[in-house]
Amino acid sequence: MRALKDFSLSKFISSFLLRLFGWNTSARFPAGIKKCVIAVGPHTSGWDVIVGVLYRSAVGVSETKFLGKKELFNGPFGFVFRSLGGTPVDRFNKHNVVEQVVELFNRNEIFMLALSPEGTRKKVDKLRTGFYHIARGANVPIVMVGLDFKNKRLIISEPFYTTENQEKDLQKIIEFFAPIQGKIPGFGMGHLL
Repeated sequence: MRALKDFSLSKFISSFLLRLFGWNTSARFPAGIKKCVIAVGPHTSGWDVIVGVLYRSAVGVSETKFLGKKELFNGPFGFVFRSLGGTPVDRFNKHNVVEQVVELFNRNEIFMLALSPEGTRKKVDKLRTGFYHIARGANVPIVMVGLDFKNKRLIISEPFYTTENQEKDLQKIIEFFAPIQGKIPGFGMGHLL
């Protein structure tokens, strides 16, 4: 009962803060999903994390985890990132990262992982594919979540499973994110079409 009250309070506070800053809170995460990769974009600013964490509670997926560069977890703020669901990764030691994350999906009955398809806050020439290979390896769906800063709203896709055609799947992902304007419009994905 207390967990339910805490969850409701967290959802209320997150929704209140989003509305206070002009964000629409009507988005709904697809029901009944216990495992998925949540592809969040366009990732253009540090503000994406703040808005994303607030929406995570507001749409009822507060258990969602995220990967972050290990440097974020050092020092006095490391506990904050961990308490928000962060898991540190070594960006320079990419050996078996996909396999390690797939194992996390296999070991947990409920596991949702939010990742940026761009892998950085800067403008990219192509999407990183780690999120895609994690979803494929774990046989879990991808749910795309767009942070639309222009219209101050969250756009959530229906879940989809990867196919044998990676190029076509990645094109579908780009087409979803291309019209969405991030905090820094020039760093979006529209140019990837």
